[in-house]
Amino acid sequence: MPAPHPDSSTLPFVQVFTDGACRGNPGPGGWGCILRHPASGAEKEISGGVPLTTNNQMELQAVISGLSALKSRSNVEVITDSSYVAKGCAEWLPGWKKNGWRRKEGTALKPVKNVELWQQLDTLLSQHQVRFTLVRGHMGHPENERCDELAVAAAMKFMGG
Repeated sequence: MPAPHPDSSTLPFVQVFTDGACRGNPGPGGWGCILRHPASGAEKEISGGVPLTTNNQMELQAVISGLSALKSRSNVEVITDSSYVAKGCAEWLPGWKKNGWRRKEGTALKPVKNVELWQQLDTLLSQHQVRFTLVRGHMGHPENERCDELAVAAAMKFMGG
């Protein structure tokens, strides 16, 4: 049994802004992430992409990459425009794990889509105190817009133009 988590107020607070993009779905994709430590004002941008992916995979990869970049256990606010990621982490993940990484579809259990990414994310979520804040995409949220720029730029590297 894991040790109880320390009170989140004793952990460093970090904001992780994320976005994924895909040129075609599937198609060339990218993700972007801003890590911000409000107490010090430190900020870091990271991004990446792959030649063939889906938008949901890039949304997941953005959060995975952001959490992976943290060097110690932290109290993390993930700010995303992906209800797929936010709802998946907050609502669906426990049931998927209980059902052997399968989801209910009607009366049947079907494999969870993007299971390898969800499993990576599940491991990272257990290492930090994480909450999700959902923002509307392309509505002028400065960090979300910047993450979108990073994601699109990363995807464009695979467009061959």
